[in-house]
Amino acid sequence: MKEIAKGITIDEKIRFGKPVIKGTRVPVVLVLAKLAGGMTMEEIEKEYQVNKEDILAVLDYTSKILENEKIKVVG
Repeated sequence: MKEIAKGITIDEKIRFGKPVIKGTRVPVVLVLAKLAGGMTMEEIEKEYQVNKEDILAVLDYTSKILENEKIKVVG
């Protein structure tokens, strides 16, 4: 297991090496999808047994990933 950001880890044996909330099997992408779909933080906390700090770690991690993304507009 390797912590790639505060509260976010990867491990080839867990979720095929995709980023998850540290100490869980809850993928970062799942939390983002649930927020985008309209779930509240409280609902996610209850459904997946995570806390607000975990959800904020997901948002912080993904914002840093997007900050470094380069997009090339074609056409």
